[in-house]
Amino acid sequence: MPNALQALELEKFLPYRLSVLAQRVSESLHDLYAQPHGLSVTQWRVMAALGRFAPLTASDVGQRIVMDKVAVSRAVAGLMKRGLVERATDRSDRRRASLKLSARGRAMHARIVPLALDYEARLYKALSPDERRSFDALSDRLFAHAQALREAP
Repeated sequence: MPNALQALELEKFLPYRLSVLAQRVSESLHDLYAQPHGLSVTQWRVMAALGRFAPLTASDVGQRIVMDKVAVSRAVAGLMKRGLVERATDRSDRRRASLKLSARGRAMHARIVPLALDYEARLYKALSPDERRSFDALSDRLFAHAQALREAP
């Protein structure tokens, strides 16, 4: 049994709390688009990244949504099979391919984005406008610091 200085109160441990919060939010949002659109969480994240930043390579998508290559590749393959994502080979480097939403993908993206934004607005109702500004600023600082810690030797 660890002594009091070594005890980890999991329910108060920031990485755990962030992970659980992210999972709960992701699952709730997934409930809104999964059934009507038949998308997995990863597929929606790929579509959201392409809807905002396309064209992107699969590797670029993975970096944007912070998911491993295998999960992104599976999601992209499923989206391409459904005609929601298109791949184009780079003319200057044939080994490189960029991805973008197809017309069908853009239409589906346009139907899901309002659902996502509405969910976000309902979630933020738990915070006052000042608390939201504070939360956004603190989140930005934590994101930046976590990245710096990851890059530190």
